[in-house]
Amino acid sequence: MALYEGDPESLGEYRIVDRLGAGGMGVVYRARSRSGREVAVKVVHAQYAADAVFRARFRQEIAAVRKVSGAFTAPVVDADPDAERPWMATQYVPGRSLAARIRAGGPLDGAELRRLALGLVEALREIHRAGVVHRDLKPANVMMAEDGPRVIDFGISRAAENQALTETGHMMGTPPFMSPEQLADARSVAPASDVFSLGALVVFAATGHGPFDADSPYLAAYRVMSEEPVLDAVSVPLREVVSRCLAKEPAARPGLDELARAFASALPDPGPDETPTVSQRHPDPQPTVAPSAVPSEGPRPAFAPVEPPPVARRTRARRLAVPAAVAGVLVAALLAYFLGPLKGGDSVGAAGPSPSAPDARWAAVPAGWQPWQTTLYATAAAGVKHAPGVNTDGSGSGAQPACVQGGGSVYCSGSGILPVRVDASTGRTLWRAAPVPRDTPLDHYGARVLAVRDGVLLVRETVMNAAGNDTTATVSALATDNGRRLWSRPVQDQYADAVLLGGLVLAPDGSAVTARSPRDGTARWTMTMPAGYRCAFLAGGDRLYADCVDYHTASGADRLLLSVDPTDGSLRRLRSAPSVEATYAGVLDGRLVFVERRTSASAADDNGYARAVLVDPADDSARTTKLAQEQRGSMALVHGVLCFATSSGRVTAVSPVTGKRLWETATTLEQPGTPVADGRRSVFVVSASGRVAALDARKGTPLWESGPRADRVLSFGGPPGLLLHQGALVVPSPDGTLFTLDPAHPERKPVSG
Repeated sequence: MALYEGDPESLGEYRIVDRLGAGGMGVVYRARSRSGREVAVKVVHAQYAADAVFRARFRQEIAAVRKVSGAFTAPVVDADPDAERPWMATQYVPGRSLAARIRAGGPLDGAELRRLALGLVEALREIHRAGVVHRDLKPANVMMAEDGPRVIDFGISRAAENQALTETGHMMGTPPFMSPEQLADARSVAPASDVFSLGALVVFAATGHGPFDADSPYLAAYRVMSEEPVLDAVSVPLREVVSRCLAKEPAARPGLDELARAFASALPDPGPDETPTVSQRHPDPQPTVAPSAVPSEGPRPAFAPVEPPPVARRTRARRLAVPAAVAGVLVAALLAYFLGPLKGGDSVGAAGPSPSAPDARWAAVPAGWQPWQTTLYATAAAGVKHAPGVNTDGSGSGAQPACVQGGGSVYCSGSGILPVRVDASTGRTLWRAAPVPRDTPLDHYGARVLAVRDGVLLVRETVMNAAGNDTTATVSALATDNGRRLWSRPVQDQYADAVLLGGLVLAPDGSAVTARSPRDGTARWTMTMPAGYRCAFLAGGDRLYADCVDYHTASGADRLLLSVDPTDGSLRRLRSAPSVEATYAGVLDGRLVFVERRTSASAADDNGYARAVLVDPADDSARTTKLAQEQRGSMALVHGVLCFATSSGRVTAVSPVTGKRLWETATTLEQPGTPVADGRRSVFVVSASGRVAALDARKGTPLWESGPRADRVLSFGGPPGLLLHQGALVVPSPDGTLFTLDPAHPERKPVSG
């Protein structure tokens, strides 16, 4: 839509491009950030901006939407509730709504309908986990993106704790898709109300008609409250599912986990020539997200009744007298619907726990263990007891901790985080080590735990000078029983990691590497590394390799791969080293697995991983295999396959031997980190908000997803890797939160560490 006279030229850092539409609360624009990213910006109408109550509601709307994130919802990227005209920006996807898709192409079926239904279930699961009820799930609020549906417009959603601002009782929604309880009392709705709306929406998608269509919203509302849905055109297996969703009593409707299984059973699996489903999605789509508040297709009214099928017309012919009590409720509700200035409402419930997988899948947690949650800033029992954190407002990179585990404990450190030992069974902080030097300000200090073995914790520490223009690095060994410093040695390269292998600490120091005793730092031997190369150590099973790169050789960048004998430091060059574009993934049957990016003329081109390179050190040979499709994201070798996790939450497994895609699954995690395998047959990914998803490693089948645990989601920085402690998961978050999960019972609530 073209811009109108008086529309703003910009809002915040966003330049307004055009209008997407207007609704009862405001106008939605398409805008671009300075970097060129497109967003949808919702701006409230001027007559409401001066209302203090409205501003409070809008501020809480933003807070509620910020809690929701996932592959099938639209996250907020910016907002200013205190501007002259308050606004909120979300990510934007060019595309049409489900309503427009049905008008143009008719009902959905097959894989397209399956993808919609299962995607909407995932979206509602994420919304409800955040403590929000959507309250206006309708065809105009579902955008059809390339890689699945997007639920938008949380304009009438409210978090459960915000009930104080909804006492006016305004009810907003679209009657053919509203639940009976929402029509009767807008303040009483719970997540089951969204399940009712989902059932009505799936009927509309499958038939082109809603189950309660009528000539007017008043009659549609009456039918929702008093009549049975019209489902004659819905196929029998699907009809049984949606009829349960459309039960008048909320308690009779299925939960989301049950509903996901029912939809998966009632809707057909994709055939070989069909578009893949939501759990096995096409590998190449670029994830896009819809605007969070696009109203009903421009200036059209929010409710545009669709001409019902012949059965519905026959139903209309036998109009019933509306009982007086029901009529009173409908009149009050519908007056609020058409005249209410603000989309109000609140009430929420948490999504039910996912069913536990069979016990045979998961290793048993220790006897007496229970899930816990703590923070790396918690008071320690010994050593430096209190360590106030830096960047606690969430605006910076935060703690960005690294953790290792051993001997029943977890050891962590990070940016401004002194090394700590946490009991892996209770979450109690046992000790916190002192920095070197002792008077170091924490905002100039950083540490990374590297390894733990035989009572020694290996740590790399960095300290910035007072002027902030120079950093010194130290490799230190700490006693695991009390955190006392056993020894420290300065190193020239602040980024080089030491390793603990074969009972020795190998610490790089400029062009040399010295092997030291873990207990006292005594030098055992020293080896000289190639001049001009920066080297990192790769642990290949019980072998050690030095991966060295020089970006300034006469012929361009050069890579050396060296086999290191840990007994004396002797080196053997492997001629089968891959190019500098290859990233090390792990070891498979004695072979080093690298994944190589596609090269291009443009350094700015975000090339995907295109080839797998398997280096066999035994005969110094390399085998290169082209991947069937280019892959992106965080990558790891798990259970013998390459797993890639993209920022949209998509996880893909590829064979490093054949290059073929084995499976692909869409999770609702945002910005997941590197996949991690357990000791059996599962793979885990974790997001920066502390959400964890578990997948079957062989088929990619989603097993469960947990809710967010981090206190803050920081502006940048990916999630640290999770750890496996016997049968439990130990999960650090970028903000310094540390918690555990039982994979067999992820719904169990944590206790304070």
